[in-house]
Amino acid sequence: MEKKTKIIAFANNKGGSGKTTSCANIGYSLATMGRRVLLIDGDMQLNLSLSFFSEDKVLELASSERNLYYAIKKQEDLKEYVIPTPYENLDLVPSSMLMSGMEYELFTKWQREFILKNCLKSIKASNQYDYILIDAPPTLGGWVMNILCAADYVIMPVEASPWGLFGVANMFEFLEDVRRINENLELLGIAITKVDARKNYYKQTCETLRSADNVHVFTNIIRVDSEVEWAQDDSKPVLVHKAKARSAGEYMELAKEIDSIWQ
Repeated sequence: MEKKTKIIAFANNKGGSGKTTSCANIGYSLATMGRRVLLIDGDMQLNLSLSFFSEDKVLELASSERNLYYAIKKQEDLKEYVIPTPYENLDLVPSSMLMSGMEYELFTKWQREFILKNCLKSIKASNQYDYILIDAPPTLGGWVMNILCAADYVIMPVEASPWGLFGVANMFEFLEDVRRINENLELLGIAITKVDARKNYYKQTCETLRSADNVHVFTNIIRVDSEVEWAQDDSKPVLVHKAKARSAGEYMELAKEIDSIWQ
């Protein structure tokens, strides 16, 4: 039986949760496993794009009309905006700093909640990708609703810190609002990130999340690792920057855990 493309949004309304880092490194790990992956940079900060390309290249793409902002503005087929990354099985739709005005752009559009979904329709129907991973900005608004209306699943990275749980309840409420429009949207799981196992609040975070009703918490966690920042500075996934880094192995294991859901 032919496998269908799965669209997964990485979303959390709290900044600093490791959302973009998780999207980039899980995407790359899946690609090394032979899965065909399309990454979509939905954030004006361009960090997902910067995970694979130099700053000069990212700014060049952001200032052109070959990025997500113009695809949404023109409501065009997103396949025309896909660019290959330097890595096999891994493509990207880059972002633009103009995404800061996306809420205004959407406000005037007919059936605005479904614009991204419609832009992705032909790509999803073609099944040319196993996974489409979307990096959502750390907000709760019309654009994030658009992303979640296009998604089949959500992964919510949560930082294991005293403030990491802040806003999780709001995110859960927002997901319920989205399900009124996209009733099939499923919270695939919570990924616990930036773990320092020496600190007591790591255990508290895990206990709190795992005690929530109908919420899956992934078994594999992502620990604090300075190699992540060095990889970002190098515009590379951590597995490319330093294959033996602890976080490289942890992201690979988390990617395997996610992929195993459909195997």
